[in-house]
Amino acid sequence: MASKTTPTQLLMFGFLCIMWGATWIGMKAGTATVPPGVFSGLRWSVAGAVLLGIRALRGEAVLFPPREFWRVLLVGVLMIAINAIIQLYALRYVGAGLASVVGSALTPIALLGFASWLGQEQLRRHHFVALGLGVSGILLLFGPKALAGRLDLTELFGTLAIIVSSLAYCLGSVLARPLMRTLAPAQMAAMANFLGGIVLLTASILFEPGAIAAMHLTWGVVPWAAWLFLLIPGSLGATTVYFILVRDWGASRAGTYAFISPIVSVLLGIALLGEQVHPIDAIGMVLMLIAAWVALRK
Repeated sequence: MASKTTPTQLLMFGFLCIMWGATWIGMKAGTATVPPGVFSGLRWSVAGAVLLGIRALRGEAVLFPPREFWRVLLVGVLMIAINAIIQLYALRYVGAGLASVVGSALTPIALLGFASWLGQEQLRRHHFVALGLGVSGILLLFGPKALAGRLDLTELFGTLAIIVSSLAYCLGSVLARPLMRTLAPAQMAAMANFLGGIVLLTASILFEPGAIAAMHLTWGVVPWAAWLFLLIPGSLGATTVYFILVRDWGASRAGTYAFISPIVSVLLGIALLGEQVHPIDAIGMVLMLIAAWVALRK
């Protein structure tokens, strides 16, 4: 772990927060007409293949020791295949507010819990201060809107699916860190994206309704624009940055993006959809920013 937070790391962290706060626009636009498994599986497998191709052209390592294959595959399946497909389908049955509360609040807690359980990090007082502030801010920002909706059996199962999706992503993130003692973060991102995307795409073609027809790729302008947005700055850029920060900071500290990316989502909603921010929303966002500051400072 780096002993000091550098300006470059903070810039990468800012980029990560902005990108993953904006991806909901692309996911919503793309999966409205394209089966989620095909849309996401192609995105991640192509991203992995492109990253591997770039490394090969630069003369950098592409392959990794065979003994690491199953561990890298597990990371890809957890972070990409399981997380993506469960999340995208769950969002069809869960309101965006409730999904934001569950995902944003659970991610930093689960990352810290898994990292502590696997001996990568020690629980310290500032961890609990940051988590308390961050979760409080998330509940203030999204809680009233989430609880305003009806919580029927379908939405309950959707919420449980969001929880499973977040836990799979967090466990994969923590398991990836030891692998980067021998693999470069870009190499790790490339292989995890490629293997996870291939698993997801294969399962989609075999089992997802409409997947075979969607593989003709006649999606239209809007889904393709959304796919390219998610692919280039999202999968190719933000995922590599995330693995670098996981290697240098640890999974729990890198995962504090979950306190900031929802704020980006809210601000985009104001700018693009004309949504309004109430005083309690502003208080929630301030608490989340303070939580991220507490978690990031040494």
